[in-house]
Amino acid sequence: MSMNGLEMLGKFLIGFGLLFALLGSLMVLFSKTGLSWKPLPGDIVIRRDNFTFVAPITTSILLSLGLTILLWLLSILRR
Repeated sequence: MSMNGLEMLGKFLIGFGLLFALLGSLMVLFSKTGLSWKPLPGDIVIRRDNFTFVAPITTSILLSLGLTILLWLLSILRR
């Protein structure tokens, strides 16, 4: 890898580190304020005696759309 490639990889890893730090901070903030993540309509939740299965279909679609829009906006700003 050339220095340019290493530099790009370093910036990429720093960016992901900052993103994870932001997400972790939001999780701590939400837990302190009493907010919790509830299943959305369209998410599949199956509860039995000592078993719970959750398939977050709607949540996954919304997260995918949100990240797609965010990355699209970032790509426009980088041009």
